[in-house]
Amino acid sequence: MEYRRFGRTGWNVSEIGYGMWGMAGWTGSDDAQSLDAMQLAVNLGCNFFDTAWAYGDGHSEQLLGRLVKANPGKTLYTATKIPPKNRRWPTRRGDRIDDVFPPEYVREYAERSLANLGLEFLDLLQFHVWEDAWANDERWQRVTDDLRREGLVRAIGVSVNRWEPTNVVQTLRTGLVDAVQVIYNIFDQAPEDELFPLCRELDVGVIARVPFDEGSLTGTLTTESRWPDGDWRNSYFVRENLVSSVARANALAPLVPAGMTMPELALRFILANRDVDVVIPGMRKPANVRANIATSDGEPLEPRLLDQLREHRWDRTPTEWSQ
Repeated sequence: MEYRRFGRTGWNVSEIGYGMWGMAGWTGSDDAQSLDAMQLAVNLGCNFFDTAWAYGDGHSEQLLGRLVKANPGKTLYTATKIPPKNRRWPTRRGDRIDDVFPPEYVREYAERSLANLGLEFLDLLQFHVWEDAWANDERWQRVTDDLRREGLVRAIGVSVNRWEPTNVVQTLRTGLVDAVQVIYNIFDQAPEDELFPLCRELDVGVIARVPFDEGSLTGTLTTESRWPDGDWRNSYFVRENLVSSVARANALAPLVPAGMTMPELALRFILANRDVDVVIPGMRKPANVRANIATSDGEPLEPRLLDQLREHRWDRTPTEWSQ
């Protein structure tokens, strides 16, 4: 496992972290299997785990707490997220912070997450959605400062809405945010334009999420793919999105080198960008853990291949199904 400095926090984090969403909103999750996969990740050097209260109404946080307790001699970084009070993902222009993150609510959910994890402090507390119009609102600034001063939270982050990588720029310029989490992959390259240079300038940690574009960059989806009732992917891969995503993945497939899978290529593309401190693929099974962590071997992609992958950039704008 290779490690990278996580912005101004100075934490030495594994460049392959662990995304825990799949343990809640996706079907097929099994707690025993999840815990086995997480422990394997720790054994292989992973030390950054990203969860959220919304992942199973705290259940994912509880699993992470069990993992931390099972590894008392290891430094494991815990990152979680405050759900929007109005339970709307993502925010919309004009949403009021009073309806999404009022200060007393931010504290309440920080304390709920701590209780779920069974820990004395959180390494990284993130806002699960965001509007840059809230940048200078003193209420979120005061409550997060209080949580830090009280030793309940070590760092504050923002998880940027899907396909809105600049909807946090003014917030970062306040100097009060230590980390930003953003969708970044072969298709979604827009964070390179403005967000990553600003994070470099301000020494803000960068978490790259959705490395496989919710599954299209695994190369396993078809235009007939369907999921069981209640699985989040049914609401995301509506016909319009599924057909386009499969076509884009099929166009990318000829670039996958011999002996490499498309998921491996997707992760290596992200790791090639040193602005990214940690990428958090979802990993529910030990086989996924082994495959993903194996990409952290310091072996770069060929420059020519990287140039070819950049041609597959897909600039998208939020829609009613892109929550």
